[in-house]
Amino acid sequence: MDKGHKEWLAEVKFLSIVDHPNLVKLLGYCSVDGERGIQRLLVYEFIPNRSLEDHLFNKGFLPLAWKTRLEIMLGAAQGLAYLHEGLEIQVIYRDFKSSNVLLDTDFRPKLSDFGLAREGPQGDQTHVSTAVVGTQGYAAPEYIETGHLKVQSDMYSFGVVLYEILTGRRSLERNRPTAEQKLLDWVKQYPADTSRFSMIMDPRLRNQYSHGAARKIAKLADSCLKKIPEDRPSMSQIVETLKQALQHSDTSSNSQNPAESSRSKVVRQGK
Repeated sequence: MDKGHKEWLAEVKFLSIVDHPNLVKLLGYCSVDGERGIQRLLVYEFIPNRSLEDHLFNKGFLPLAWKTRLEIMLGAAQGLAYLHEGLEIQVIYRDFKSSNVLLDTDFRPKLSDFGLAREGPQGDQTHVSTAVVGTQGYAAPEYIETGHLKVQSDMYSFGVVLYEILTGRRSLERNRPTAEQKLLDWVKQYPADTSRFSMIMDPRLRNQYSHGAARKIAKLADSCLKKIPEDRPSMSQIVETLKQALQHSDTSSNSQNPAESSRSKVVRQGK
């Protein structure tokens, strides 16, 4: 059985047993062994607003409003918390990235692509030994170096995407100056508790964001990116911190421009 078919089967089996509003729904599937080999098909619920990646990095899309970015990350965190803590077995997603966060009509996030999801360690085990897969720029360093997969590997990837929503930059951009190509190396120059921090913020936000909440998100990202996996917060803790940041964005005097409706999902662009 080839690798692609194994991942396809894994996704079918996984999505057949899970049920959460922040996980994409599988409506049907089909596999036919024909003259050209196995032809596979998965049918998901319709997700009209593409992915978080499209809205962050594709200039053909209007930029997401600050509050919408936080709401998307909160929903994604709730989906991951369900995988980690809400099932009989612990599931490690293993491929959390902005392109795998799909957005429905109301910009609610739906985690997708579960072909790499893996059952977590059981009993006294601290990790699962597995071949290293995933996406460059998002995978946790200890997993890349040792092949030891831990549930905290998902938290690391989550921290990377938190910095993507802050900066509007991809985790890896080869077309930038050398010092700015790796997002995590670049943001280290602008710590959250310094006056220089605002220099990393996505210019497409047009300063329509809560500065206090943005610092809170950066500090959360830093905790997710800690070198020792066990020092990273759980997904439940991440969910609570994101809720606090959203509340801060609602009440802060530095929040979004009043000209932007509370229902608006994108940043209004001036002439």
